[in-house]
Amino acid sequence: MPGRQSRRSVLAAITALPLTGALGACSGTNSASSGSSSKAGTKGKTTITFWSALRGSQEVVDEFNRTHDHIRVDFEQIPSGTGGGYLKLSNAARAGNAPDVATIEYPQVPGYAIDGVARDMTDMISDGLRAKLLPQALRLTTFENRTYSVPLDVEPMVLHYRKDLFDKYGLDLPTTWDEYTDLARAVRRTGGDRKVTIFSTDMGQFSGWAWAAGAQWFDTSEGAWNVSLADAPTRRVARYWQRLIDEDLVYVNSPTSRANDAQNANGLILTRHSGAWDAGAQMNAHPEGKGKWRIAPQPQWDPANPALGTNGGSTFTVTKDSRHPEAAMEFIEWQVSHPDALRARLSSGASSQYPAATGLIEVGRAAFDRTYYGGQDIYALFEQEAHKIGDNWTWGPRMTATAQVMQDAFARAAVGSGTLESSMRAAQDGTMPDLRALGLTTTQHTT
Repeated sequence: MPGRQSRRSVLAAITALPLTGALGACSGTNSASSGSSSKAGTKGKTTITFWSALRGSQEVVDEFNRTHDHIRVDFEQIPSGTGGGYLKLSNAARAGNAPDVATIEYPQVPGYAIDGVARDMTDMISDGLRAKLLPQALRLTTFENRTYSVPLDVEPMVLHYRKDLFDKYGLDLPTTWDEYTDLARAVRRTGGDRKVTIFSTDMGQFSGWAWAAGAQWFDTSEGAWNVSLADAPTRRVARYWQRLIDEDLVYVNSPTSRANDAQNANGLILTRHSGAWDAGAQMNAHPEGKGKWRIAPQPQWDPANPALGTNGGSTFTVTKDSRHPEAAMEFIEWQVSHPDALRARLSSGASSQYPAATGLIEVGRAAFDRTYYGGQDIYALFEQEAHKIGDNWTWGPRMTATAQVMQDAFARAAVGSGTLESSMRAAQDGTMPDLRALGLTTTQHTT
């Protein structure tokens, strides 16, 4: 293990690095709109720009503009995913006209901090706002005691299940992963094409399970990025799900595939593993499921010491190009901590975010339509589960590239070429060149 290095070892010397984009090297001309820089508006208003792919953002902006007479927010809805909004943001930042406020999911925060797109917001965040935020959420956007983004939501992984089918077949909710294996076998015995769940070939689901098992894919101790994507907890999770795949107890799909959507819509899966946000997404995508689904805690390895990871969640950053960072910060603080902001987002009917500002939980509980989940108070469950989120997790500097290698390897493993465990070793091997290309000090744990 190396000794203490300079700050460049962890977040690099931001002013010394050329902007490479949090996606790694991405090509193409600037796709940002010409009005993406903030400007002074008429009648003394300051106009700032805001880009987001989050559901309900237009309603939030409309409410902010209605209730604030000194700042106006110009909003642009951007596509989600690496080839959409993140590519657009990286290109705009390269051209010097990124929006004042950008939405960044947790895994991408370190990359945008390294590239200098997300500015150091440490001194912009008031003590009052810090006190409102769940500590585990704020820690995910803070490196070497410097904070680069403000959490909007934090999404503990939960278990969605088809109550109607559980009742029909006399199935019990699992509380441990061994019980979940028993459930998977019981579902198979019901006949037909039904399976217990879908193993998703993207990173989000698997990372949440690894996190809950105690994995530490990255850490920044001793001034270096220490990488261990195939550590013992991760291998345990990989071997568990490999067994379910080998026994043909689960479907294996990309979460964006038509097969995934059809298996859900046609009642072929009895459980889903995802973050709190997915409750609203499910309501929007599958109205035919109203009244059939409920939500329960994730199974545990050790019920006496429950632990969770997250799946999803977003943050807001003030970009390096903002000309009015104070106005941008005022908008961010209102978005993440004001009751009217959460009410506006939930009014879209497509969001069930669990707020990182825990004082808003009651607002979410009151505003969310419970009828889809049979009247269940899902926010009470989210609150209970959020406190189980482990504080052992750090996202890496180039998670988009890491996730792509992992996803490709998972897809190959699904058809018998390799295993989930070998996929994680491949992801580590594929991650290291990108980190070294950034000039970061790195170590690898032997696994």
